[in-house]
Amino acid sequence: MGIKNTEPTIPLSVSNPLISTTNIESHATTNHYTTSSVPPSLILTTLVAVFGSYVFGSSVGYSSPSQSGIMNDLNLTVPQYSIFGSILTIGAMIGAIASGKIADYAGRRVAMGFSQLFCILGWITIAFSEVAWWLYIGRLLVGCGIGLLSYVVPIYVAEITPKNLRGAFTAVHQLMISFGMSLTYLIGAYLDWRVVALIGTIPCLLQLLSLPFIPDSPRWLAKVGNMKDSDSALQRLRGRNTDVYQEAAEIKEYTEALQRQKEASIIGLFQPQYLKALTVGVGLMILQQFGGINGIVFYANSIFIAAGLSKSIGTIALVAVKIPMTTLGVLLMDRSGRRPLLLVSAGGTCLGCFLTAISFFLQDLHKWNEASPVLALVGVLVYVGSFSLGIGPIPWVIMSEIFPINVKGSAGSFVTLVNWLCSWIVSYAFNFLMSWSSSGTFILFSSICGFTVLFVAKLVPETKGRTLEEIQASLNSYSTKR
Repeated sequence: MGIKNTEPTIPLSVSNPLISTTNIESHATTNHYTTSSVPPSLILTTLVAVFGSYVFGSSVGYSSPSQSGIMNDLNLTVPQYSIFGSILTIGAMIGAIASGKIADYAGRRVAMGFSQLFCILGWITIAFSEVAWWLYIGRLLVGCGIGLLSYVVPIYVAEITPKNLRGAFTAVHQLMISFGMSLTYLIGAYLDWRVVALIGTIPCLLQLLSLPFIPDSPRWLAKVGNMKDSDSALQRLRGRNTDVYQEAAEIKEYTEALQRQKEASIIGLFQPQYLKALTVGVGLMILQQFGGINGIVFYANSIFIAAGLSKSIGTIALVAVKIPMTTLGVLLMDRSGRRPLLLVSAGGTCLGCFLTAISFFLQDLHKWNEASPVLALVGVLVYVGSFSLGIGPIPWVIMSEIFPINVKGSAGSFVTLVNWLCSWIVSYAFNFLMSWSSSGTFILFSSICGFTVLFVAKLVPETKGRTLEEIQASLNSYSTKR
């Protein structure tokens, strides 16, 4: 049902030089949305969306516990299995390139459903593979699916949630990635790799069958001119008895203002008005990946073995740390804010890598042989715990918040592509770096994590408690104030 405009509103146009950030903030304050209880419809809709995040995590976590089984059954060499592990990120880059266009033209729900078709087909191909090429094709298909999911899930969740819940709800994306990864680690330790691949289709099917029962993003519906359905979707997400006039009016005004600007291509993103948002989004993704997370996660077992530890002890300890710390990050996201969590998290990853580097350095010197494996375990756990607290989820949260709707598709695709490209570089180079110098590898990662602290302190804005329209207008006003 449509919502009538019964009072004058101030257009939140980023192209209007008469509107300052202060005016936008004061207007947003009058339209502040609060809720004493979270509507069940919003919770259920978010849960359906983050089934995709679970698929993401299980896909990333599959290669480590399945390595010995696949290599033995199909007689693969180490280089062949390395292709199987790394081709996931190549598929994800392909999915990332198409993600923005698909999500913009077909909608967020259709994009999630489309991605799950790729994932289901990929998992089935892996499960019934008898030769390496079929494994590669299946892994590539799963990669295409999760490349699309890695963009559309946080975007969708950010667009359907009110500002006072957006950070925590969007961070559930990372929580479900961690849960999917951890559960796949545990299942893969006890079940055959083909069975684990077939189990991977279950969350894909659950999301695919649930998508028709959830609303599409009100902001996307407004963007394509379907205001009546946008209002209805917003009412459904906020609860039947909630007054959504102010939020709906703000979405409408801001969307209409942006529609007067043309859609930006990836090249068009490098215009001055988008430069600050692009620097923040791309910078966080590069630093997140070059801090070493995928090298450490993909090759956790080999790190623990190299440090003289049992791989089973290391894996169980990783799972025991990763999920609780990600949960803590979700709980703190809308209380402490994004910047403090990022600063603490980046500092913790810097410390964790430094401790691990010292462990390998002592091992090379043949000193403290009994203590160095414990120090390596502590370092990796500090790193993974700190990463899960902030630098893991928050770049995706901020990516979903800072880009206006008219460039969100192109910007989101570009930022997601950069993330997966950096992920591939790290996962491909990690074994070579470890062969060069184990301690040097972790000193390098520690230095990058230290630089992340400076980057966040200087450039990353606080987005806690602000509407998407307010955040985007304040970032884009960077060019109008000059």
